[in-house]
Amino acid sequence: MAVACYCGSGKDFSLCCEPYITQKEKAPTAEALMRSRYSAYATHNDGYLWQTTAPKERKYHSRAAILQWAKSNQWLKLEVLSSTETTVEFKAYYLDVRLRSQVHHEKSTFVFEDGSWYYKDGEY
Repeated sequence: MAVACYCGSGKDFSLCCEPYITQKEKAPTAEALMRSRYSAYATHNDGYLWQTTAPKERKYHSRAAILQWAKSNQWLKLEVLSSTETTVEFKAYYLDVRLRSQVHHEKSTFVFEDGSWYYKDGEY
């Protein structure tokens, strides 16, 4: 049974973000990586989130904290506001642990290193 992709593309998950998350394919753009990272939060895939964080930035992140953040929220919707080659501005809608509606608004920066896109950092 087909599942709609969590990133809101309108495509099936198996044809959209899943090939990136399972590492069968590499995300071809910063926006594709950002969308797949949102889907990884929705599916609680901390390994993918860790691996797609820029290696130089990983020391600022905890894999356990990433998983806790992913699992403690119910991810509802992703809205991409704008994107360039290396940035994506988006809003991620979710319910927090107390089931209160929240919006995470971020302008993320990505880097392309050794043939792969990575999340570098973001402004909230």
